[in-house]
Amino acid sequence: MLRIDPTHHGGIYASVHLIANDKAQLNLFMLNIESLEDIIAMRESVDVECKLAIGRDGKGALPNDIWETYSAFANTAGGDIFLGLKEKQDRTFEFQGVENTQKVLDELWNGLNNSQKISCNLLCERWVKVITLDGKSLIQIHVPQANRKQKPVFLNNNPMTGTFKRLNSGDMKLSGEAVRRMLAEQIEESRDAEILKGYGMSDLDIDSFNAYRNMYSARQPDHPWNKIDAQEFLYQIGAWGRDRETGNNGLTRAGLLMFGQYRPIMEAFPNYMLDYQERPEAKTEARWIDRLVPDGSWSGNLFDFYQKVIRKLTADLKVPFKLEGDQRQDDTLVHKALREALVNCLVHADYTGRASILVVKRPDMFGFRNPGNMRVPIEGAVMGGSSDCRNRAIQNMFRYVGLGENAGSGLPKIFDGWNSQHWRKPLLKEKSDPSEQTLLELHTLSLVPNKVLSELREQIGADCFDKLSENERLILVTAHIERTIDHARMMSVLNIHPRDLSAILSNLVEKKLIYQEGNGRGTVYFLAEARLDDAYRELESGIIAKGPNLESGPLLSSGPVENQLLAIAKPIASRKKATAAEVQDTIVNLCAVRSLRLEELEKLLNRSGESLRKKHLQYLIKEKKLKLKYPTKPNHPQQAYITQIETPPHLS
Repeated sequence: MLRIDPTHHGGIYASVHLIANDKAQLNLFMLNIESLEDIIAMRESVDVECKLAIGRDGKGALPNDIWETYSAFANTAGGDIFLGLKEKQDRTFEFQGVENTQKVLDELWNGLNNSQKISCNLLCERWVKVITLDGKSLIQIHVPQANRKQKPVFLNNNPMTGTFKRLNSGDMKLSGEAVRRMLAEQIEESRDAEILKGYGMSDLDIDSFNAYRNMYSARQPDHPWNKIDAQEFLYQIGAWGRDRETGNNGLTRAGLLMFGQYRPIMEAFPNYMLDYQERPEAKTEARWIDRLVPDGSWSGNLFDFYQKVIRKLTADLKVPFKLEGDQRQDDTLVHKALREALVNCLVHADYTGRASILVVKRPDMFGFRNPGNMRVPIEGAVMGGSSDCRNRAIQNMFRYVGLGENAGSGLPKIFDGWNSQHWRKPLLKEKSDPSEQTLLELHTLSLVPNKVLSELREQIGADCFDKLSENERLILVTAHIERTIDHARMMSVLNIHPRDLSAILSNLVEKKLIYQEGNGRGTVYFLAEARLDDAYRELESGIIAKGPNLESGPLLSSGPVENQLLAIAKPIASRKKATAAEVQDTIVNLCAVRSLRLEELEKLLNRSGESLRKKHLQYLIKEKKLKLKYPTKPNHPQQAYITQIETPPHLS
């Protein structure tokens, strides 16, 4: 039986074989091959690479490109390399074996211990083994993820040309910019302690700084720092720095970000952007009822952003009446969770990154995005006790006024706050495309909302839905709410064995109740209804809307094709009522001319997008009369619908 850990999102799942021995290495799981059936079930993916490794004499040699895969796995999330497998046309593998395994192993260890070949040896003996099946030998090499101080792991003594990352089932050479960011992360324990040359007191927003001092003195009225002057106070909290070797002194990065004026901040951090949006509906259309961005009406620094946004986030929370002594306490675990989430977003951000800080408030969720991936594995961060903050001075400044923690307890507090309301478990994830970013989604929905149950029962039929098991329903509910799911996400929701979850997912795919795209760790599952529903669309699509009533321009230009579309749509667009069959036939005819986005169908048919999606598009996709333009990326910003051309029976 193929044993694989819950973070692998595809293949056959069985018992977990954990080889890590400390919390910082939670992601060290090793595939366990025990039979030829396990090899047949294997596919190359984001964490599996197979190579023939027979050499010129046919007896075995270490492939030259193994080092690119080693670098890619080490710089991403780890993985397993198998030597002795030949890939066939159907992407399955034939077991060829390696005859002279000792020769290959000697070449491997010699290369690992040669700094001119590879920058860092991450392997220990138990992660390299020879597996014998049916009289043949297979070599397995488990490459763990490198820690922050080991990255980048690179080839040929040159990080700028020899650093790779894993993308799907291939190894991608990193750009110079990405490598420089890795090197900076490696060297700098904290990214915000550097003294900025040429920046001083005149670059601060005095109102912001005074508000912070007032908050500090109110919290600690007898503290001696309340009596020192402004510059000395800045020095004590880490906002002002002194270089004892050169005698230079001035604002630190942390001081400028926390209390600075917007223009000086932009000069030091060209990609700096803060964005808060309150959206009226549980969707990601480019409109909002409230937005806060640096626009000249306020300072634009982190402290003011926090002060303004936390009030907006908590404004509508229902607070139970509670007395402590004779004082009413208007604070709950949810308030604390939102404060922690907002502070976490600001203190862990990479302010040299290309993504913006984005905070979203919707009726169904709160979303937080910060540039930069996490410095510790997600599993360790959620468990608590593991902290590696990117901006420790900023973190300390918030902590001095009672906001945030620096003992690795922030995320557990967030999870506890959400659990206290029996809401869905928070979703924490990382993305690397189009730029590195960390996303935290806090859904204010129960695990199984009645409204979602009703919608699913209507979509797939009451008889079918009611026959499903409780776990199957939870999977469909989660896919309906979060639009796409994967194996790891469902493992965090369901208390079942990884093998059992894989079997349930496969069964739902076979029944066509969910759809599957991708391989290995990149496998995602989604309902037929799934389309754009990502709270962080703006960055990924490159579209930044300007206001609640933004018009992006005409969706249809003039021309022969457009005129043909208008002619097809006219019988439906010109009248308010039409049968479902008439509307659906018209949609199929329109999408046969060219692929059409939902917004275009809205204008052509003079119908609301919500009505088209729920009453017609979902049905047409389920019936395979339509297909998605980007089937592997249901959240693609330019997703569109295409008429499915059926293959005549004689060609099937």
